[in-house]
Amino acid sequence: MKGQLLFEDGTIFEGEIFGYESNALGEVVFNTGMTGYQEILTDPSYYGQIVVMTYPLIGNYGVNDDDVESFSPKVRGFIVREIYENFSNWRGTETINDYLLKNKIVGLMGVDTRALTKFLRDKGTMAGKIVVSGEKDDIHLKEIKEFTNHRAVDKVSTEYSYSLKPVLPKVAVLDFGIKKNILKSLIKRNIELTVYPAHTSAEKILEDNPDGIFLSNGPGDPAELKEIVENVKKLIGQKPIFGICLGHQLIALALGGKTTRLKYGHRGTNHPVKDLLKDRVYITSQNHGYVVEDDSLNPEDIEVTHINLNDGSMEGIRHKALPLFSVQFHPEASPGPQDTAYLFEEFLKML
Repeated sequence: MKGQLLFEDGTIFEGEIFGYESNALGEVVFNTGMTGYQEILTDPSYYGQIVVMTYPLIGNYGVNDDDVESFSPKVRGFIVREIYENFSNWRGTETINDYLLKNKIVGLMGVDTRALTKFLRDKGTMAGKIVVSGEKDDIHLKEIKEFTNHRAVDKVSTEYSYSLKPVLPKVAVLDFGIKKNILKSLIKRNIELTVYPAHTSAEKILEDNPDGIFLSNGPGDPAELKEIVENVKKLIGQKPIFGICLGHQLIALALGGKTTRLKYGHRGTNHPVKDLLKDRVYITSQNHGYVVEDDSLNPEDIEVTHINLNDGSMEGIRHKALPLFSVQFHPEASPGPQDTAYLFEEFLKML
């Protein structure tokens, strides 16, 4: 549908309506950003304004649920040279056309935004109106001349007072020789960490009341660490637990399983592991000489979640009733592929 942008001095810029089909009255301004159109649309500072994007192609990375500056778009209208419907971005959830339509914001595309920007630069910010073609200009000109963005702050300010205090999940990390990138991987997900020595008692950890417990990687024979296994037994069922490598083996021992030494060990960055729950194969980073014996855990309580496709050995378990899971490989990689970093997200959800 044809549309036009009409200024109070009678200047008209032609285009086509997209988004929500309606008229829109506001102060016409331009923005020179090449990206960030979603942040611009939702910026409360643009309340009462019709925004012109000087960059000619808008919409190529779509719209998502994260890149917003308020709960809904605040602009009165949106003017572009060209919109792109077939967006390409892994975070994108919908097109900009659908987003504007859903939020009842009118857009005008096909406009010579270069000429429009030069017009605004020369004339200064002016009131204008996006008009669906076919309506009488004299009515709109009167409205444009009378327009004022009076007390716009009142329209966008919060109705009630509120406080914001970041609530971060707190995790106790038992350090059996932890890799730095495991800590980075947890911190990156806004988890507050307290790292404890390997032989810290279960009582001390529970006294500090973390939201979850992480058991790290480490060297040597897990069966030698009998006092640590006893501590892990006391922790199981008390808090959500995630274990990696040696942590995985210690959890298995605490659940009554057995570990055995591999002939060569698994060390490298290209070991294929199948996630049985997702029915998908991932390439993993590994560094261990011991492994949990197959069939040593009670299948009524424990579900095998991952297996090594090279030798069929157990690579991951999950408790069927308690918030507990562990893996033999290294989802934090470093070095190695990051295919299985999703496990940190699963731990976060469990917390």
